[in-house]
Amino acid sequence: MVLFENPFHEILNKVIQLLNRRREKKLILLRQYNKMLPNRNKCELAHLYFNPKTHKNDIPVRPIENTIRVSTTKISNYLSEIIGPIFDSKCQMTTIIDGSSLIKKFHQYVRRNRLKPSTLFCTFDISNLCTMLLQDEALDILVEFLRVHGYVKVKGIDLGTIRELAAIVFKENYFVYDKKMYKQILGGAMGSSFTLTLANIFMWKWQKELVRRQDKTGEFYEW
Repeated sequence: MVLFENPFHEILNKVIQLLNRRREKKLILLRQYNKMLPNRNKCELAHLYFNPKTHKNDIPVRPIENTIRVSTTKISNYLSEIIGPIFDSKCQMTTIIDGSSLIKKFHQYVRRNRLKPSTLFCTFDISNLCTMLLQDEALDILVEFLRVHGYVKVKGIDLGTIRELAAIVFKENYFVYDKKMYKQILGGAMGSSFTLTLANIFMWKWQKELVRRQDKTGEFYEW
């Protein structure tokens, strides 16, 4: 969505006010507050650029926002720091870390005598996952993921506050491209560290039924 007024100060104030309110109510610790608080003198709007996907036909491009200095970056980094390891721990059985981990799991599959002449291997690709997520649904799934795995707080921060912090990172995405200002209204910013974490958690929800069926039949699924 094209903007005609610079939203920089409005976003910065929103971020600072949210952190101030959460700190005043003692919903975040002082060290957490300081870790997430943006530096007024160093913040700026994100800048959009494109990276070619050379591994795909016709070489499409991936839009990436340079978010290093945006107002929400410190919140994004902190959420990724505290929630990313939870995802890694809880979903390691269905997550491909690298080629080596896939080979090891395939060997286990073979040792269980599951590999047959009729075995089919299927792959699929989700195009533009991070930038196509429905924002409110993704935030709801984040809270659901944490609750399902027994969390009512993460590092002392309650789930309501986690959702608020995630929402300002995910929804307050503004960037500059070709001397024009835009607001991203779908998905999250490619370039924001928490976007990938949230996309992975979104996929956890999507794949649950598929994983259940594969487990029931002795097959395996990897993401």
